[in-house]
Amino acid sequence: MNNKPTIAVIGAGLGGAAAGALLQRAGYTTKVYEQAPTFSRLGAGIHLGPNVMKVMRRIGIEEQLNSMGSHPDHWFSRDGMTGEYQSRIPLGEFARQNYGAAYITVHRGDLHELMVASLDQEKLYFDKRLVDVEDRGDKVVLTFADGTTDEVDLVIGADGVNSCIREKLLGTEAPIYSGWVAHRAIISAEKLKAYDLDFEACVKWWSEDRHMMVYFVTGDEKEYYYVTGVPEPEWSHGTSFVESSQQEMRQAFEGYHPTVQALIDCTETVTKWPLLERNPLPLWHDNRLVLLGDACHPMKPHMAQGAAMAIEDAAMLVRCLDEVGAEHYQQAFELYRTNRFERASRVQKVSHDNTWLRYDEDPAWVFGYDVYEVPLKQPEAASEGSPV
Repeated sequence: MNNKPTIAVIGAGLGGAAAGALLQRAGYTTKVYEQAPTFSRLGAGIHLGPNVMKVMRRIGIEEQLNSMGSHPDHWFSRDGMTGEYQSRIPLGEFARQNYGAAYITVHRGDLHELMVASLDQEKLYFDKRLVDVEDRGDKVVLTFADGTTDEVDLVIGADGVNSCIREKLLGTEAPIYSGWVAHRAIISAEKLKAYDLDFEACVKWWSEDRHMMVYFVTGDEKEYYYVTGVPEPEWSHGTSFVESSQQEMRQAFEGYHPTVQALIDCTETVTKWPLLERNPLPLWHDNRLVLLGDACHPMKPHMAQGAAMAIEDAAMLVRCLDEVGAEHYQQAFELYRTNRFERASRVQKVSHDNTWLRYDEDPAWVFGYDVYEVPLKQPEAASEGSPV
């Protein structure tokens, strides 16, 4: 294998698109395979903290995101019933000055479209569902559901919580249903003008066992989005999501503040998703295969950092390949894991506990992180048979 191997990225979600874009910019021949038949603007919102915007800067889309996204001045946490403030976390200009980039909220589909557009379109393949991967030692053979195959030097599994690459490394094991669901809806902000209420740019409404996170997903504040966390003992639908309803939302948030009731009143369509997790994996890579994002550390979205961790993973992986040379890919993969495992596991834990920014705290350990500037920790000498 020469210094610039051919790399396959399995999955063109946010983590996979970030990996593909950064690898291609670093001069690697990189093919990105996505099982979806085409790109679609999925109806959801996303937070992009300064830690992620620094990676967007390297991809070359930071300014476009700054133009299209909403720029909240604060993350507010409020008591779900009384509306009393529980925290006021400064963002806006404070984030730019103290963390080195903006904090924005944006439509996930708009972000994804920008990231996909940043890829070499001749090396982006849709409708490619991976069904088998064979690491032959000197190369990897990929087999897709349409009967086609490809041979590459290295494979990055960015294929989500049900990753085919993860199964190859660790065997088949279903993710853990957390006992929580997320309702997701986008509301026309025009409807909210009928209410004499304050619809803030970024606010999380809390009660003892559930919450609703609300924010704008466009800079012109025409689309307002909410995502919930609600306990539900079982998920037996056998699908990735189901339709929900205003009635279900009213039951889930009975007694909540009038502002929340107004949001439910203005909801036209709402979906419900199971929140899936895995315990920290003992293995992130083996020979020519390596994992990132939800493939190795899926988490509840309660910190708004799940996609951020995948994007940080992608940036760190490319940094480590450049650091040691791609011909030493196994050392690069272990350097990558060493410098991502602790942070990803910590975010998993805080997301699981659902305590993030509920009360005033310093979020600098998340927002101030710079994947390109943090000193690299060297792997400890691994004993034979120890996990990697």
